Amino acid sequence: MSTSHEPPKPALKPNPEPAPDPAPEPDDARRTVSDPAALKALAHPLRLRILRHLGIHGPATSTTLATALGENTGTLSYHLRRLEQGGFIEDAPDQPGGRERWWRAVRGLDVRRPVQDEMTDGERAVASTLDRMRLEEDVELARRFMEEQANSKGWMRGSRSLSHLTEEELGAFHDAYLDLLARFSHGPEDASPGARPVHLRWFGLPAE
Repeated sequence: MSTSHEPPKPALKPNPEPAPDPAPEPDDARRTVSDPAALKALAHPLRLRILRHLGIHGPATSTTLATALGENTGTLSYHLRRLEQGGFIEDAPDQPGGRERWWRAVRGLDVRRPVQDEMTDGERAVASTLDRMRLEEDVELARRFMEEQANSKGWMRGSRSLSHLTEEELGAFHDAYLDLLARFSHGPEDASPGARPVHLRWFGLPAE
């Protein structure tokens, strides 16, 4: 009597583990702005106020900005166009329709002063004007910190230090700081519950 032989069945293999999710892509959204023409768009007190308002309160129209800042809509529309041309604001998606545009501040900008030797005299004057306006704001923030920090219940933090660094190490520290800012960067539209707008600053200069 003949006997049939079935081919051996392959051994059962356990179900493969699901492939891990791909690692998140690095944040490439940060864009360096150092063009003198773009920085000229910032060198105006009202434009800085517009950017500050958008950063704190979120998207707005020229009408809502005019009401908040005490200006007329025509003036606001002009300065909004200048900020758009400089790449500092953009259309805000997912906002109510209508005839007016909604604006939001562009996220992830690294605004740097152009190289001094590469600027014209006029561009250097614009950069100095912007530096002065920023300094006035920073001095006011330092005054508030000194007066209010003790009673801030943890909402005011600061640190001072001294280190010995090469120029390259100082640049690396600055880039690491920008990476840290990007990690904790949230606008009003995606902030966590209980979040408040917080001013953040850092600067480094030789001890001499």
